[in-house]
Amino acid sequence: MKIISVFNNKGGVGKSTLTYHLGNALAELGNRVLMVDLDPQCNLTICAMMEETLHEIWAQEDNYIDDFESAFNQNPNVIISPRSIHFILKPAEDGISEPINLPPAFSLSVNLDILPGRLSLHKYENKIAERWSGVYQGDNLSIRTITNIRNICHRYAEINNYDYVLIDTSPSLGILNKVIMSTVDGFFIPAQPDMFSLYGIRNIGNALQLWQREFISIYTLISEEKRSKFPSNFVQFLGYTIYNAKRYTRDSEPFNEYNLAQAHYQYVTQIPDTIIEYIQESNRTSVSNDLIAKPIGGSSIIHSHNTFPAMAQALKCPMWRVPEVYVGLQNTNPEYLSFLNQNGFEYNRGNNGRLSEIGDNYRTFTIDLLTRINSL
Repeated sequence: MKIISVFNNKGGVGKSTLTYHLGNALAELGNRVLMVDLDPQCNLTICAMMEETLHEIWAQEDNYIDDFESAFNQNPNVIISPRSIHFILKPAEDGISEPINLPPAFSLSVNLDILPGRLSLHKYENKIAERWSGVYQGDNLSIRTITNIRNICHRYAEINNYDYVLIDTSPSLGILNKVIMSTVDGFFIPAQPDMFSLYGIRNIGNALQLWQREFISIYTLISEEKRSKFPSNFVQFLGYTIYNAKRYTRDSEPFNEYNLAQAHYQYVTQIPDTIIEYIQESNRTSVSNDLIAKPIGGSSIIHSHNTFPAMAQALKCPMWRVPEVYVGLQNTNPEYLSFLNQNGFEYNRGNNGRLSEIGDNYRTFTIDLLTRINSL
């Protein structure tokens, strides 16, 4: 099992949308996939789950987030149904024993599950900050707090035979993302063709160098047994993709190999050199410079999908499944479909071919990404 993070220091690049569609594409290719929403904004969760279901999960957890031990003693059966990632992290946050059993992940479709996010996740980040210095002394609770996210991913993989765990993150370079990015196996960067993304890549590279030095220092100070709780290798960079860029449509012939406007294309051409300069070689040993020079999947998913992501979010499905889900709702949940139509949702069957093409493009992207993941 490999744990992969989708990360960019720049917000608004479509990271959660990409993570959701990647998870679905991996699952449809026959892989067992768990998505974990570790962005306190919970955008990945909102893409995947009906709001009423999510709000019910959160409401059932409120007392546990306030005082896990007291609430769990009163009702330990809460773990027979899916819970948020913060609920699962809460025993480590409070410094108490873990329940013997894990709650089930929330099933989205065949081969695809999610551990929903929760807005209260900042509390766990605060606890990481409080206990960070204790890691250098080999304090057991501090190490447990730092390695808990990775440990949870592996425990779920052992139970459910996941092939891949996808972690969605916030755009922050704060301590929660330091822990996530330093304990996953690999990551890739979705970027927009602009100056901000170039600086985002620079910031990520500089942060990774600092984080790696900190973790190397920790490893030299703790015992071999405690070292085994951390990954054997530091996180590896898998590549980048341009995402949500506007297609150049003025001429019938492609303007360049990515069919982008020149103002955008000139930033795209700078990305590989920026990666090589700022993401140190020790963090990209599994991906050659030739691969780094090309977006993952080539130009398969780089262009904007216009309003299709909003349609998919309303129907809680990947874009390429909008036609079948829409038809299914006519038969199974006409009330919800009526609610969507009353709130401006419009589905045009003339888009079926374009949506099918989007599915093919995501599979192309996913197959290329898999070749890079499998080299880890």
